[in-house]
Amino acid sequence: MEKMVDAGPEGLQGRLSAKKYMSITQVSKATATRDLQYLYEQGMLTKTWAGRFVRYALNIN
Repeated sequence: MEKMVDAGPEGLQGRLSAKKYMSITQVSKATATRDLQYLYEQGMLTKTWAGRFVRYALNIN
């Protein structure tokens, strides 16, 4: 989360994908998918869909 917050809106370019998460955190696709799902389940991210791809946004409320 800290790396994502540090990247800020410019680094995330609006929404976060597994690919962007992999780039920020330097983890594999499987780990990125697990991490994003966990963060979503904890309420830290919101989930949107862009076609067949899932995108996440930081839930900073």
